[in-house]
Amino acid sequence: MSVTYHRYDLPAGLALGPVVAVDTETMGLSLVRDRLCVVQLSAGDGNAHVVHFPEPRYDSPNLARLFADPAVTKVFHFARFDLAMIRRHLGVRCQPAWCTKIASRLTRTNTDRHGLKDLCRDLIGIELSKQQQTSDWGAPDLNADQLAYAASDVLYLHQLKARLEVLMDREGRRALAEACFGFLPDRADLDLAGWDAEDIFAH
Repeated sequence: MSVTYHRYDLPAGLALGPVVAVDTETMGLSLVRDRLCVVQLSAGDGNAHVVHFPEPRYDSPNLARLFADPAVTKVFHFARFDLAMIRRHLGVRCQPAWCTKIASRLTRTNTDRHGLKDLCRDLIGIELSKQQQTSDWGAPDLNADQLAYAASDVLYLHQLKARLEVLMDREGRRALAEACFGFLPDRADLDLAGWDAEDIFAH
C-alpha cells in the first residue's frame, strides 16, 4: 500500500479509472458549521491519494472535474454526508454515486450493523482501526497515523462493492439500490437546504 499526499487538489492528468472510492474527513458532522478538511480516493489498486485542505480554500478544479465526470462511478460509505460536503465546499454535484451503507441496509437485513468497520469485518475479514476518526483533520500537516487512517477508509470499498453486488442480485434488490443511489445527490441537496433532520416522505 502507498499513500500519496496532495495539498488542495489532485495533480492534473491523474487517471483513477472508471470506479473510484471516495471518503471525506471534516472538522465535525454539521453541514452548516463544519468544514471539509480531507478528501481521500483510491482506484482499488491498493493505493490511496489524500487531498488535504489545511485552510478553507477549495480551488480544486481537477478534483471537481473527477467528481462531476458521469463516466466515473464514485463509491462511498454513507455517501449522503460526503456528497453534501463536496457540494458545499467544491461546488460540484458529485454523480454517479454508489453507497456501501445503503447497499448493506438493503441486503444485510439480518443485522443492524452497517458501519464501515462492520462491513470490512463481516464481508472481507479485515479489521479496521477507528482510532484517528476524531483527530484534528484541519491541522497544518497530517501525521502518518492520520494518513494511514484516511487511506484505510477507501482501500476496501471496491471489494465491499463487489461483495454487496452479489447480495443485491441474490436478494433481487439491485434496481431498488440503484434508484436510491440515483437520488443521493438530491438527498444531499435537501440536507444542505435544511431538511437534514426531517423525513419529507412521512405523513
